[in-house]
Amino acid sequence: MSRAAVEARKRREAELAKKPGRASLWRWFGFVIPIVAIVALVIVGVVSSGPDEAVVSTPAPDFALPATNGTVVSLSDALSHGDVLLYFSMGVGCDGCFAQIPEIRDELASQGVVFLPIMVDPIDLVAGEASRFGISTPILIDDSRQVSAAYGMLGVYGHADRPSHSFAL
Repeated sequence: MSRAAVEARKRREAELAKKPGRASLWRWFGFVIPIVAIVALVIVGVVSSGPDEAVVSTPAPDFALPATNGTVVSLSDALSHGDVLLYFSMGVGCDGCFAQIPEIRDELASQGVVFLPIMVDPIDLVAGEASRFGISTPILIDDSRQVSAAYGMLGVYGHADRPSHSFAL
């Protein structure tokens, strides 16, 4: 090859290196398309994984449970004061379950929502932990686990025999 041909070839290669060619464009698409597909699947999964319509349209099962303050609280009585948020939690052994109660209660009270924490441990153990955390909010005791089961709260997050940080409005 002549010297002029070699130099012309080098110039062409240099120009091609400056411009993104079809091959580099396809490599870019090959990288971006799977990411876009994954993001789209996540968005579709989040949008379509909303609450089960049967659960949303079914009236909440009524109950009456003993509370740590010595009263018995029923859902129907609580609903007479407005919307109610049930907080099913692990209970004794989970400091976070107790620490959240005053924070959640105060925020909901400012919005006119009745907050009912529910635990499945014996009433004396729950009352002791509530006292340790300075909680005055009555905590409802579902020692038979019937209410927790009726609301589908057992077995959530790997706890087969107790609820775990789950809510029902």
